[in-house]
Amino acid sequence: MINVKLKDGTGQSNFAKVTLEGALNVVEHPHPPLLESIEALPFRERLVDSNGVFNMNVNGSAISQDFSVMASNDYEIFIKTVFVEIADGGSPALNKFGALSALTNGVEIFYQNQKTGLYTIHDGIKTNKEFIRIGIDTHGIGTGVDAYLADTSGGGTEKAYLPIIDFGEMFGMRYGIRLRKNTTDSLTFRINDNLTGLVNFDAIAYGMRI
Repeated sequence: MINVKLKDGTGQSNFAKVTLEGALNVVEHPHPPLLESIEALPFRERLVDSNGVFNMNVNGSAISQDFSVMASNDYEIFIKTVFVEIADGGSPALNKFGALSALTNGVEIFYQNQKTGLYTIHDGIKTNKEFIRIGIDTHGIGTGVDAYLADTSGGGTEKAYLPIIDFGEMFGMRYGIRLRKNTTDSLTFRINDNLTGLVNFDAIAYGMRI
């Protein structure tokens, strides 16, 4: 057996310690590293189509419509959460999509990686309930037919479901989905039905860029 010691580089003879169970003792500081050469910044961006339009209440029944966050040429992107709004008038319910009937094909969610190709996260969300199931950070408000439903019009007729998809919590990805710098990586919602009857349908991605 070779006796090895791990010493700091300051010349103060500080050595790392190993517990009786073989674990290396570490200390979590109350602040991030201050001397890192790469600085992480907050990231917020809407999923948009090829024309920069972010409202996904489009007709994708004949030709599917894609709304994406694309990789940057200037920095790495890590998407931790996606905040969705499905707003409609009428009588939205969990077994509908907004106030529309349950969709025939559904909204696909997938990650496109330049190296490994297309990776499906959901093959087709057809109801508000399915969106809430994948949006496991969705706030539980209301009861009965109004469960998870927010009045976004201040007493008017428009109401909205607000699913929050947390990739870290759901899949154990600490920093979320990575869109590598200077690649064609993307996170995409694909619309495969006619959603023009919705008042609003959009998604905003949050995370960090470095």
